[in-house]
Amino acid sequence: MGKKLKQQRRGKGSNAYRKPPNTFKADVVFRPSPATKLVGEVIEFIDDPGHTAPLMRVRYEDNTEAILIAPEGIKIGDKIEEGPEARIMLGSILPLSKIPDGMPIYNIESIPGDGGKFARAAGASATLVSHSGEKVSVWLPSKRTVELDANCRAEIGTVAGGGMEMQPIMKAGKNYYIKHAINAKWPVNRGVKMNPVDHPFGGKQHHKGASSMVARGAPPGAKVGHIAARRVGRRKRG
Repeated sequence: MGKKLKQQRRGKGSNAYRKPPNTFKADVVFRPSPATKLVGEVIEFIDDPGHTAPLMRVRYEDNTEAILIAPEGIKIGDKIEEGPEARIMLGSILPLSKIPDGMPIYNIESIPGDGGKFARAAGASATLVSHSGEKVSVWLPSKRTVELDANCRAEIGTVAGGGMEMQPIMKAGKNYYIKHAINAKWPVNRGVKMNPVDHPFGGKQHHKGASSMVARGAPPGAKVGHIAARRVGRRKRG
């Protein structure tokens, strides 16, 4: 009897596939939107191992605090505004209906009130393309355009820390701890490099040895490769 596939073990959720406890220093989500406008000041930057981007602590004029994703170019002492009547400033939080076309935005809500889901990684930014009634078109970093509710909120600017990938890692051990902090399993071995007991593609010499197309109703231990694909291989010319 073969072993479970890696995706089966990961789905079960054993300790090897769980993030370490207390890894994230803060849960970065938007607060409930104020009725008009609320002004805040950046008082601290936070290096969170659970996020690729630096975070900023903001103290508002009503003496409350929030932790947000920091945009490129902001510094301690800068002001940001939040609410439907907020000005277009670096780091400010506004509904998409109040943001002009062509503006770079990040930390965008997918549905109103979910706290921000899109464009949150270091160096990421989306572009607001157009307004159409109650819908707004947004061009995401994945080069995909989505239509969102005009009441969804976003921050103005580009996420800070965009140059982090330019620094060489140098050692495999450092990359392991980087991935482990964000609950990403690393390294990931190819199936053809495994033994037959570990993977359906294992045990061959540098190739799968058979077609990688798998039926939709295949048992879980065999569901790897092209699942219920219409076709595989290169298209013929002409």
